[in-house]
Amino acid sequence: MGVPDSSTGSVLANGIYVVVKRDCATCVMVAPLLAQLQSSHGITIYSQDDASFPDGAKVIHDADLSISWHNNIETVPTVIKVVNGAETDRIVGWLQNEWAHTFDLPNIGDGLPAYRPGCGSLSVDPDKVDTLRAKFEGSLLVSRRIEIASLEDEMEALFARGWTDGLPVVPPTQERVMRMLSGTSLAPSDIVAIAPPDLVELTVEKIAINAVMAGCLPEYLPWVIAALKAVCTDEFNMHGVLATTMPVGPVIVCSGPGSRAIGMNSGVNVLGQGNRANMTIGRAVQLTIRNVGGGRPGEIDRAAHGMPGKLSFCFAEDEIGSPWTSLAVARGVARDTDAVTVFAGEGPRCVTDQLARNPEQLVTSLAATLLTVEHPKLPLAYDAMLVVGPEHARVFGEAGWSRERVTEELHARLQLKGSDIVRGSHGMAEGVLQKYEQLTVSKFRPNGILLVHAGGGAGLFSEIIGGWASGAVGSEPVTQLVTNVGTR
Repeated sequence: MGVPDSSTGSVLANGIYVVVKRDCATCVMVAPLLAQLQSSHGITIYSQDDASFPDGAKVIHDADLSISWHNNIETVPTVIKVVNGAETDRIVGWLQNEWAHTFDLPNIGDGLPAYRPGCGSLSVDPDKVDTLRAKFEGSLLVSRRIEIASLEDEMEALFARGWTDGLPVVPPTQERVMRMLSGTSLAPSDIVAIAPPDLVELTVEKIAINAVMAGCLPEYLPWVIAALKAVCTDEFNMHGVLATTMPVGPVIVCSGPGSRAIGMNSGVNVLGQGNRANMTIGRAVQLTIRNVGGGRPGEIDRAAHGMPGKLSFCFAEDEIGSPWTSLAVARGVARDTDAVTVFAGEGPRCVTDQLARNPEQLVTSLAATLLTVEHPKLPLAYDAMLVVGPEHARVFGEAGWSRERVTEELHARLQLKGSDIVRGSHGMAEGVLQKYEQLTVSKFRPNGILLVHAGGGAGLFSEIIGGWASGAVGSEPVTQLVTNVGTR
């Protein structure tokens, strides 16, 4: 027995080990002690950068850094004591009292300072860590490798194989994929969803590959995974969202403190370009559905016009400046919990009202524009997301209107006379069946308006994102917690 697991090939048997490098002032300071300790205590010395350091000692050169990598050496010098196959003690840097205790030498290092911090291990050097991770953990990856000829342009090769969304993608090398996987505690082989339309098992590895291609950072990966879990549910119906001829796709709304920690945009230009997290999280979801699930335009994706948001439509809520709780909290998530809500939506349209100074006036303007979602004469068939800008939200907040009050007032203003919306009325063939002529019909179902607070602080504007067919015949919004953050 030893540490770590024997499968690594870098097991430490019982004994005391010290890992050092010459290019470290603290290691140089303790070097004279190491030869003495080797003689008196039989320690094993591993040197990362010089097989002759320290002088006068028998040294094992950890040239490939396998010992350092598999034993999680982050700082040198590091002392590790192994007893009965288990690590019982670890000292990082020079701490005289701890070295004295481990080696049972009260006077060890007389004349040296009581404490001196160590130096960064070569195994965590940013210039080396990706290569080392791929070398020592790359066997965890099972996806088919594609060799690109030396004279072949990587970008063009990915275009030629049909793996892009029309824009260049980052080549998913083994090093980049392993780095991406460091963003989650899930194993590469873990299956998190079944990806439509081809109903393919969606592993964390496959998601990580597409997240690399999209340009994500590792800390974005848990958000990509959560969004994919949500869009792959039967309730969201990603297959239907792809197959419809309407111009819709997943709209991803991110909530919770983690969205701010990874630098997502909830303010100026929130629905536009320029923020890496917003753009690449949404893009990774779309690329995964395309490349793994088979949802390619012109095949299962039958949108008549499509929309720019089918490249990426992802943004964060402005929870700090909001007069309301977040959309996720409104949908049952605990406060200060990271979550994504996915909504099958079309491109945004602007609502301009620069004159309303009370909530009654403003809610009437918003209702008038919401009436036009898909068609003014088509009720109950579609949901809508209303992204309320900060200046509009302030009108509601100062009047004490809650989220529930706003949606209640909107619904009250969106009750339609059947005679106005039947087919043929007002010179328009579109509309509902004649049997509704004497009825009053709501434009939206009771939970069909989703309020989100986001946008720049200057400008009396809000945005409406019309939905696809709602309910069992189409798509339901789905909220999913963001979990498994950090290295496994």
